[in-house]
Amino acid sequence: MAEKDYYEVLGVQKGATKEQIKDAYRKLALQFHPDRNKAPEAEARFKEISEAYAVLSDDEKRRQYDAYGKEGVYRRYSQEDLFRGVDFGEFFRGMGGFGFDDIFSQFFGGGVRQPTRGEDLTYHLQVNLEDLVQDVNKEIEIPRSEVCSACDGSGAKPGTTPQKCGNCGGTGQVQKVQSAGFARLVRITACSRCHGRGYLIDTPCKECKGRGTVEKTRKIRIMIPAGVEDGQTLRLRGEGNVGETGVPPGDLYVVVNVAPHRLFARQDSDIYLETRIGAVQAMLGTELTVPTLYGNVKLEIPHGTQPGHVFPIKGKGLPKYGGWGKGDQFVKVNVEIPKNLSGQQRELLKQLGELR
Repeated sequence: MAEKDYYEVLGVQKGATKEQIKDAYRKLALQFHPDRNKAPEAEARFKEISEAYAVLSDDEKRRQYDAYGKEGVYRRYSQEDLFRGVDFGEFFRGMGGFGFDDIFSQFFGGGVRQPTRGEDLTYHLQVNLEDLVQDVNKEIEIPRSEVCSACDGSGAKPGTTPQKCGNCGGTGQVQKVQSAGFARLVRITACSRCHGRGYLIDTPCKECKGRGTVEKTRKIRIMIPAGVEDGQTLRLRGEGNVGETGVPPGDLYVVVNVAPHRLFARQDSDIYLETRIGAVQAMLGTELTVPTLYGNVKLEIPHGTQPGHVFPIKGKGLPKYGGWGKGDQFVKVNVEIPKNLSGQQRELLKQLGELR
């Protein structure tokens, strides 16, 4: 069975307001709170709706979810960060029994801090229409954090060893218990002494100043697929910022921006061009040389062509992204009517009119 999305979990529409999301969570949370509902599945359901509320009630997390789904949320936020800053206590103050320390220990894996993967990075790459007629390789420069080669990421001066933090016992976190009526709210925060690392460094590495990472600009080659759409995002796994020790780095998201063209307009894989011909050419017919993304081609304009007529040129559009074949080019012909005529020209036009 397909997994429900967060909106389905709370029973709200995708465009729901914050107040509607809050009301929906309040009703469901009171219904499935393990202190009130002893059904075996109540606890798991309570966790599910709480996670949905934690994401949809936060503007930034909601944007991430709407753009990339649950995978995008999990990729950017650890379990702890997912629930950080959400005041669940406002819904249950005064309730006893199943305390928030029990609930959040499930959310955060028993309060043991899990290493977080590296941050994702976003890079906007501008390309031209001409770049999209075939697959093209581009080299980009990405400033990102990498493991310090001098200390191998420990942050300690080579030859020295970091010491376990006595304040948090090496977990990197401390728990603060706050009473709220008959319930207890347990807040898990980063240890202020070791700043969440779980260890202390007596002699920092000179290269990274004890951080374990250094900022470097890395050159990366990326293949831009033919016919890619403007705004399309390409994902490069593992090319983001370095993660904590033992976990993978983040990903790099390259947003392709197609620059406006001085001649062509684009719609999906089709290309549009406007050109001008004189009134006499429109009446008698002519042959035009028109530009395409693949070079100039000859276009026959038959006699009697009307202003605004569109001529298709098969196969001169862009490759269809994710599909087969190419689009077409459409040439719109605008007929120029001369404004200043000589006496002789006027006389000839009068004669033409009489003949017609």
